[in-house]
Amino acid sequence: MDWNETKVLANIRAADTDDLLDRVTVYRRGMEPAAVEMAEAELRRRGVRAVEIEAYREECERECLFHADGTAKMCSFCRKPAVAERWGWHRLIGKIPIVPRWMRYCRDHDLV
Repeated sequence: MDWNETKVLANIRAADTDDLLDRVTVYRRGMEPAAVEMAEAELRRRGVRAVEIEAYREECERECLFHADGTAKMCSFCRKPAVAERWGWHRLIGKIPIVPRWMRYCRDHDLV
């Protein structure tokens, strides 16, 4: 993949703070080092302190699910880190259950 610093910076600046926290903590290993540095700089610009980032990292390490490479498993419905996984239904048009499949859920989507 081609590196485009301008596009990466625009993406980082458009992201909400929680998404940036996820990127620099649980998704860090899957990112380019320069992109991590840019995201950390954006968090500092927004007033997020290093102790807050570390507290977020510790909370995620306790609650989130991880792949063997150390990156967090992603929710099946959004980009947030998963906290649970179990069988669920793949749905047609988001409504009609078609086939069971293994699903991952973040805090927001884990309704059980």
